[in-house]
Amino acid sequence: MTAPRIAFVGAGNMAASLIGGLLAQGVAASAIRASDRGDEQRARISAEHGIQTFADNAEAIRGADVVVLSVKPQVMKDVCLALAPHLEPQQLVISIAAGITCASLEQWLGAVPLVRCMPNTPALLRQGVSGLYASARVNATQREHAEQLLGAVGLALWLDEEQLIDAVTAVSGSGPAYFFLLIEAMTAAGEKLGLPRATAAQLTLHTALGAARMAVASDVEASELRRRVTSPAGTTEAAIRTFQAGGFEQLVEDALNAAAQRSAELAEQLGR
Repeated sequence: MTAPRIAFVGAGNMAASLIGGLLAQGVAASAIRASDRGDEQRARISAEHGIQTFADNAEAIRGADVVVLSVKPQVMKDVCLALAPHLEPQQLVISIAAGITCASLEQWLGAVPLVRCMPNTPALLRQGVSGLYASARVNATQREHAEQLLGAVGLALWLDEEQLIDAVTAVSGSGPAYFFLLIEAMTAAGEKLGLPRATAAQLTLHTALGAARMAVASDVEASELRRRVTSPAGTTEAAIRTFQAGGFEQLVEDALNAAAQRSAELAEQLGR
């Protein structure tokens, strides 16, 4: 597929990751541009990726097929209202800002094709996963462009309903922090068992990495993988039973429900 011309409004870490992923896929630097208010940020992104940068958002999006809104949610309304008079009806707008609904974006930008997505921080290593939702104005080619963009930094999964973005936020958007918390706890517990902290940390990190790779590569669900490594009356079973006795599954469910609820609350607040 011929690469579209892409303009990034906001050139922070996530935008830089997406730009790097697109270039690694063979998209020409001449097809990508970015705007940012910060002089240092523009200089850095231009030097690292060889793309054209602008201080003015309206100038950056001129002639673009895809406009990626990668500014902080708190300033999204002001950015969109200033950008609206300069958008063309056929330009696809992709928002990677958490908590901003398509209804809010349409109120600020007007009747343009919109894709809302929720990437997560491993996208910075091109190991991310994103949930994507397209408004009714998005055509098939534009869906391909959005999938190509987010696919440059990991897995891109389409959602049929926009409200499922809250669930994506709870599972994968906030999800890396849950695993970091488990890594913290396992490292601390290993240290209390007598291991040097550095050794406990390495054992935990590489166990997490290996388990994730096994689960991704496997053709069976995680529950079956767990069963296969849990010998009856063995050490793993003793640990698993302790987790379950403490209400582990219910605690995870409650935590994700809290994250999803907070995501919906933030969308309401930020969309005003």
